[in-house]
Amino acid sequence: MTEMIYDYDGSFDGLLSCIFDSYAYRESPTAIFCTEDAVPTLFPSRTVQTNHDHAKRVLRKVAACSPDALDLLRKGFLTCLPDKELCLYRLVAKLLQDGPGFLRNFSDETMYPILSAVRHLNGEAHLLKGFVRFSELGGVLGSEIEPKNRVLPLLRKHFCTRYQNEAFFIYDRTHREALFYAAGKSTIRPLEVFHMAPPDETEARYRILWKRFYDTIAIPERENPKCRMTNMPKRYWRTMTEFQNESYFTVQHSPAAVSSPCAPAGISAPEIPPEHGPSAPVSSP
Repeated sequence: MTEMIYDYDGSFDGLLSCIFDSYAYRESPTAIFCTEDAVPTLFPSRTVQTNHDHAKRVLRKVAACSPDALDLLRKGFLTCLPDKELCLYRLVAKLLQDGPGFLRNFSDETMYPILSAVRHLNGEAHLLKGFVRFSELGGVLGSEIEPKNRVLPLLRKHFCTRYQNEAFFIYDRTHREALFYAAGKSTIRPLEVFHMAPPDETEARYRILWKRFYDTIAIPERENPKCRMTNMPKRYWRTMTEFQNESYFTVQHSPAAVSSPCAPAGISAPEIPPEHGPSAPVSSP
């Protein structure tokens, strides 16, 4: 098989198209780069165009071999695993060659990096279910997060079910995308530039009340910074109300420097099939 470096658009269907092309053209990818991260190279390379029909064929084949592998493939793409595209390609290649038996071996060299990354993804999503802090912005609830992984597809069901009668958005600063929800429909879209609107008087008072509650329930004699950072890692503090400086609680009477939240077109995060239980609101196309 010919060794090749693939360049793709960064979408989940684009990665699946790379996997399809590797078999169609009998090529063995030595690296798979997103177009934004591609670097000049002397080795053979080519750009793989996203083909949704090819992507669906790869998904159907993986699902037929193992639903567990399909779940790893979907969630693995959302992780911050270095060279995740090549790791996921190797997972699919081994699945098609050897069958799903190796998935039961958690120490398998192909399986272990992806499994560890997915565990980190799930753990981060679980923590953020409790660490997300919303602000009321003209009738819309808004919040910002800074996760290492693309957790919005995993957070979608939880918050859409919990706030099904509200309109809200969660902006991911790290990956510059946002989850929007209103009137029973949700979507995840890229949002390159975003600045949270300043608080009005009512919102500022609520922020102060939350800070006072946090400070009041604390017991100075039992303060344990190490324990607190274990249960509430410091990297999440930047977006949590109780850890903000004084300006965060100050009313700014000037109008917001941003327009109302919108959902521009672009590459969406891959969908995560709903888990068993109450169904989440239907997503918009």
